[in-house]
Amino acid sequence: MLPQVRLASAAVLAALAFSAPARAEGDLARGAQAARACMACHSFAPGRHMTGPSLAGVMGRKAGTADGFARYSDALKHSNLVWNKPNLDAWLKNPAALVPGNAMGFPGIADARTRADVVAYLEAVSAGRVTALDQSLPNLKAVGAASRVTAIRYCGDAYRLTTADRKTHTFWEFNLRFKTDGSADGPSAGKPVLIGTGMHGDRAAVVFAGPEEISTFIQKQCG
Repeated sequence: MLPQVRLASAAVLAALAFSAPARAEGDLARGAQAARACMACHSFAPGRHMTGPSLAGVMGRKAGTADGFARYSDALKHSNLVWNKPNLDAWLKNPAALVPGNAMGFPGIADARTRADVVAYLEAVSAGRVTALDQSLPNLKAVGAASRVTAIRYCGDAYRLTTADRKTHTFWEFNLRFKTDGSADGPSAGKPVLIGTGMHGDRAAVVFAGPEEISTFIQKQCG
C-alpha cells in the first residue's frame, strides 16, 4: 500500500471511531423483559419496598436514600453515588466491584447490551414515559374466609390453625413460617392471613400486621 493511501485509510478509521456513540442506547422492550428478573427483590411501585428498595424514580437519586427503606448497607449509604447511566451500568455489571461491602447478593450482568436495555427501561420508568411493570402483589386485607386466620394453637411439634371458614389446618412446626407485612397491602391488625408456600399444601406462612401480634395470637393447647 502506498504511504498516502495508508494515511487516508487511517484518517477514515479515526473519523468513524470518533463519530460512533460511546455507549449504545438501550431498547425499552428488551429492557422491560430483562427487568422482570429484578422483581424477585424489587418493586417498581413508589414506596413499595421488598428485599431491596423500590426502583421507582431511581434515575438521578442518590444511592442509599430511597424514602422509607431502612436496610441499606453502610457501604452504599457512604458511597456518594448518584444513580445516573454510567453508575447504573457499572452497578449492574458488578455491584461488589463498584461498592465493595454492599449487601446486594447479585453477581451482575455480563452482557453490555442487556445492561443498556435495563438502564434505558429504568430511565423511562423514572421519567414516567412508560408504565412500570406490575408486581401483582396480593392485598392481604381483601382475602376470603378460607385465608383469614382466627386462631393458632400449638402442641408438641404441631401447629393447628383455624380459619374464618371454620376449617382446621395442621402443620409440622418446621413447615410453618410467621411473617409480618406492615405495608398498605398487609393484613389488618389482629387478622393474620394464611398463605400456602408449598406445592403439596404442607408448607405455609402466616402473615401478621406487626411482630407484636405473633406471641399473643399463638396459644399452647393440647388435647
